[in-house]
Amino acid sequence: MTQTKEQVAGLLLAAGGGRRLGGRPKALLEHRGHPLVAHAIDALRAAGCTRVHVVLGARAAAVRERMALDGILDGHEGCMLVENPDWERGMGSSLCVGLDSLAATGARAALVSLVDQPGIGARAMTRVRDGFRDATSLVSATYAGVRGHPVLLGADHWAGVMATATGDRGARAYLREHEAEIALVECGDVARPYDIDTEADLRHLE
Repeated sequence: MTQTKEQVAGLLLAAGGGRRLGGRPKALLEHRGHPLVAHAIDALRAAGCTRVHVVLGARAAAVRERMALDGILDGHEGCMLVENPDWERGMGSSLCVGLDSLAATGARAALVSLVDQPGIGARAMTRVRDGFRDATSLVSATYAGVRGHPVLLGADHWAGVMATATGDRGARAYLREHEAEIALVECGDVARPYDIDTEADLRHLE
């Protein structure tokens, strides 16, 4: 199990600017007394990812400052913050920056999660991470049979994902092309895959 934990790195995409939320960075939205970025990092760590890379973008300096003030990274030696200067181009660019940052770490897979999905916690992440077999693995959570996050991308797929990740599609195009290779893991009983995109979605935050 320890070897698996070391081989699967967590990759948190937290660069969104919250355009439909009045320009509030999603990473800084409060949930249960802490910013969403803290909840997402904790979930990845609880799922067994000893290394977590966090891609920042909108108001990155403010997010770093808040994380430092809250001690979010204290004791998290394997947690690295990576900035995406082109975050406004969409999630695809952040995914590319994140995967590129993991390339030299020795990780054989990335467990990719989104900062604006606080309803997806450690239990769903653990299920998907447990689907890892080797660098060829592709694993996706499903909710009532519909694919969602988190997604595990084996390192053998990273170049292909980065070549096709554009706009807000992330790995969607690549996964569609390799659908037959994806191991699906139902997580609807342990997680809720809502996004925090609009003012109406803020009702999910506590």
